[in-house]
Amino acid sequence: MTPGAQTTFDEKTRAECLQRHAKGDWGDLDDEDKRLNTRSVSTGGRLMSSYTIGDKELWVVTEADRSVTTLLLPEEY
Repeated sequence: MTPGAQTTFDEKTRAECLQRHAKGDWGDLDDEDKRLNTRSVSTGGRLMSSYTIGDKELWVVTEADRSVTTLLLPEEY
């Protein structure tokens, strides 16, 4: 997790977003990005979720090889 994600969101919120991401709930992505994620689940591509909490956004990104999942703010990408 990046410093911004850690200081902006509490542990409960971060855990809830991570659980949603792991279950295939991609959050606030548009339909095309959701379709790409669904395809990436079976083909091994990168996965990305976006969750709006209040006036802030939290991204969750899992690398294609599934070795790392990172929670970050969009401006930290």
